[in-house]
Amino acid sequence: MLNIINKHSKSNHININNNIFGLWIYLMSDCVFFSVLFINYILSYNSMLHTINNSFYNIPFILIETLILLTSSYTCCLANYYFSINKIKQVVCYLSITFIFGICFLYMELYEFMHLIRNNLGPDKNYFLSSFFTLLGIHGIHIIVGLIWFIILLLQIYLNKFDKIKNNLYCLSLFWHFLDIVWVFIFTIVYLFSFSILK
Repeated sequence: MLNIINKHSKSNHININNNIFGLWIYLMSDCVFFSVLFINYILSYNSMLHTINNSFYNIPFILIETLILLTSSYTCCLANYYFSINKIKQVVCYLSITFIFGICFLYMELYEFMHLIRNNLGPDKNYFLSSFFTLLGIHGIHIIVGLIWFIILLLQIYLNKFDKIKNNLYCLSLFWHFLDIVWVFIFTIVYLFSFSILK
């Protein structure tokens, strides 16, 4: 009987490690994917200079958006911490707060897109705007995936499936922190650096 339990625990441990390893492989491939998008955006700088001026970038608005996403990363860390000391109510609280921050970030990104499109600066305008919308849009799609993942995790907690939560929470945290890091690069390259070029 003891041997059966040991085999099951080892098998479960291997599955957890495989899931985390698989996520790392995915994140590395996503790094390559986003690198290509960043290169594509940088190559569009020549087109940018003939398309827009520095009023295109609403830096205070984007700074608030950035602070919201970075704060969501912190609340996600708190959810992990409280899970490690078995305080499930706090885990649910901080996961919910992280989810709300994610919704706010996504709303602000969509608001920016709609504002640009209304001002005849949509992705069909030229190479620069196409690369701009593609880079930010794909990051936004990743945010949507993360938000769906938060809902699934909260449902698992509600259904008391604690055997699955630890692995899912850790993987979701890695994914969410990765999106924050990508956004820091977006904020630096797409907004701050591009804005400085146009000044």
